[in-house]
Amino acid sequence: QVQLVESGGGLVQAGGSLRLSCAASGRTVSNYNMGWFRQAPGKEREFVAAITWTGGSTSYADSVTGRCTISRDNAKNTVYLQMNSLKPEDTAVYYCAADRAFTPLRAGTGDYWGRGTQVTVSS
Repeated sequence: QVQLVESGGGLVQAGGSLRLSCAASGRTVSNYNMGWFRQAPGKEREFVAAITWTGGSTSYADSVTGRCTISRDNAKNTVYLQMNSLKPEDTAVYYCAADRAFTPLRAGTGDYWGRGTQVTVSS
């Protein structure tokens, strides 16, 4: 069993930056692929970024490519999402996800999910 807790969300002005954190706990958490998803009001859940358990491979949604960077620190059991040049369209609840296999994680069907952290970008 893996528990995920997101933090770092908040209100930021357009063009600003935020760094989201996802703290993981549980057995062999360093061997899990990790990812970020978001859901805006009235819209379906959207993939944002993912990273393999080794940190050697990453994947990004077209909407955030060039503005966001996913990284992980396995020693701290934490995955990060650095978001720059934020836009009002980035406003959403951001969720952290984990799975031992990359494909289902990337597809949004990961085994474990956090409760989410709210990101609001003002115009």
